[in-house]
Amino acid sequence: MVTMSDVAKAAGVSVMTVSNVINGHRYVSDETRRKVTEAIERLGYRMNLAARNLRSGNTGVIGLAVPDLDQPYYGQLAALLVAEARRRGYRVAIEQTGASREGEAEALVHSRLRMYDGLIIATVEVGDAEAGALFADFPVVALGERISTASVDHVGMANYEGARAATRHLLEVGCRRIASVGGRTDGAPGAATLRTSGYLAALREAGIDADERLVLPCAFVSEAGAAAVRRLAADGVPFDGVMCMTDTIAMGVLRGLADLGIGVPAEVAVIGFDDISQATFTVPALSTVAPGHVEMVNAALDMLVERVKGTRPEGVNRQFTGPHRLVVRESTRR
Repeated sequence: MVTMSDVAKAAGVSVMTVSNVINGHRYVSDETRRKVTEAIERLGYRMNLAARNLRSGNTGVIGLAVPDLDQPYYGQLAALLVAEARRRGYRVAIEQTGASREGEAEALVHSRLRMYDGLIIATVEVGDAEAGALFADFPVVALGERISTASVDHVGMANYEGARAATRHLLEVGCRRIASVGGRTDGAPGAATLRTSGYLAALREAGIDADERLVLPCAFVSEAGAAAVRRLAADGVPFDGVMCMTDTIAMGVLRGLADLGIGVPAEVAVIGFDDISQATFTVPALSTVAPGHVEMVNAALDMLVERVKGTRPEGVNRQFTGPHRLVVRESTRR
């Protein structure tokens, strides 16, 4: 069996340096990291995880469970979390839950079976009523708005405040007939409901009566955004602004308006939510709400590492809401 000492000898470095490379420590030069990695591949070294776990009590791996990786927001979130976790000496294993309760529960089961140190999970179906029992006795941090009580460590967005700021911005640039695409008013828990509440609050504060025809529930995908504005136009519902629940929806709205020959922002101003990296490359560039991705990733990892290392008393849960910032680009500049 190839040992860590064999790798160190082949690479011309110390055993400690090999350990640092394997564990992702940042204070290793690129050249040293390359030599150690090549030696590992050449010799076929495989770490004895079972022995390591017995010695340390940890695997150095955390799980990340998200609904869908093909959605830009979750892809961007995963990339940020992987990079920050690596800086802290952790690797990340990613699971897709398919936005189902079964998928979210399976992600937790897999995290336990695979001996991950903990799990960060974006919850879509699992809510307050079952989170406390489901996530008990295992380090878990929940992302998103399905969980809002102190039953589990939780990181969320300023959904209400961000949507309110986005709608106020549309009002400030002269919009008076503002559609909410992706919004919902049925009271179901989640980001869409909270963001719609912020949108409605901004209209009330401006003395504008909400038109229920301008609140269009839809899936958080671009195709649904394009279909929503086409439907508004086909139904003859006037609108001069669109507050989209996500940037992904907003990209579809921009496509739909272009297909209808409606100018943005001259005729209709459009704003999104999430500040995904693609928002700077739409035509026109998309105004949006930046929800503090970096701050949320750091908060989630801080909470999880505290749980893993046992530096926080049992039963003491933490809550964090990311800061929001209005990002004004071409789609609302008149």
